[in-house]
Amino acid sequence: MTTTEPDPAAVLAQLDAEEAELVFAAFDNDDAWRLGVQLVEAARAGVLGVTISIRRGTQRLFHAALPGTCADNDSWLDRKARVVERFGHSSFRMGTACRASGRSLEEIYGLETALYAAHGGAFPITVGGTGVIGVVAVSGLPQVEDHAFVVAQVRRFLGLGAAA
Repeated sequence: MTTTEPDPAAVLAQLDAEEAELVFAAFDNDDAWRLGVQLVEAARAGVLGVTISIRRGTQRLFHAALPGTCADNDSWLDRKARVVERFGHSSFRMGTACRASGRSLEEIYGLETALYAAHGGAFPITVGGTGVIGVVAVSGLPQVEDHAFVVAQVRRFLGLGAAA
């Protein structure tokens, strides 16, 4: 049995739809705390070794490193968050777009891989009427799972359905 890669255009459309759907009415330090605690509780329930970060601009509002993680996860969080901050899209969306073009983020935009990682796990915190104001990011799982975990938990936080 052969597996086929999903159509990049369909995946990009799905990722764009997630970003359009998952918009906050407002987002403050208390929201960051509640979202962060929810992510930690969900990760513990799933026995997931992840590091979690929530930032507004350059200020880190929440950070937690669960068992099974290491300092490398912090580096991945920072590199993925920089992608969101620069492009206003999830790190997975940017990586998917690059892979679809057959070129890397470094080749297209001249960005150093030591500073930017277009891998799943960092998602924009978008406030309606304002735009992207921050990033919620997870590192520790394969990139598709990092992305899916963040999206499911943001969806749950916004009351748009149960987390998967």
